[in-house]
Amino acid sequence: METNQSSCKKNKITLRFDLGTFEGFNFRHQSAIEEILTAEQMVNWDHDKDGEAEFWPSGDNDGVALIFRDHTSVTCSHVVALDILLQDLGGDDRESFIKIYHAVQSNGIRLADLTAREVEDSNSHIFIGDCFIDLRKEAAYELFEVYWPEAFKAWESCNCDGLIFDVDRFLDSPGWSIDELRLGDSVALVVTPL
Repeated sequence: METNQSSCKKNKITLRFDLGTFEGFNFRHQSAIEEILTAEQMVNWDHDKDGEAEFWPSGDNDGVALIFRDHTSVTCSHVVALDILLQDLGGDDRESFIKIYHAVQSNGIRLADLTAREVEDSNSHIFIGDCFIDLRKEAAYELFEVYWPEAFKAWESCNCDGLIFDVDRFLDSPGWSIDELRLGDSVALVVTPL
């Protein structure tokens, strides 16, 4: 169990963003914490006074749930690091959460060590929508135009009915890394050139 309390318990912490709510387990009482805690209540939990505890996102914030989906528990330090990183990125929109998740997953950098510059320096393209089929089409056409503008212009201006652009062959080629993600009722496609 990783608590990393020392960096969080000295002063009351105020988070800049609404990072949803957290459920928890209190080891002193050997039971679930009855109330659902806000992220701010979670980071200010007094492990000495209230009992050693572990926490996990309740799932009401899709971005937070995505970031911590592979964690068995979340510490104060994790949530504070996420809050700071979101501030450095300019906000808590869905794209910021996706960028952070992808940077952690693809680079193997711990959230606490990740900088906004590393997140922004990622050469990934993010597409957000309602359905993967539509997103794949959007991504393929946009990336074709961005990376091969002359070929795209030639293809677009061609009047030949037999000239077909195969979205799946294009995206499934070894030149791309594709990550399909779910965020609540939305889906996201992260495409990175290799």
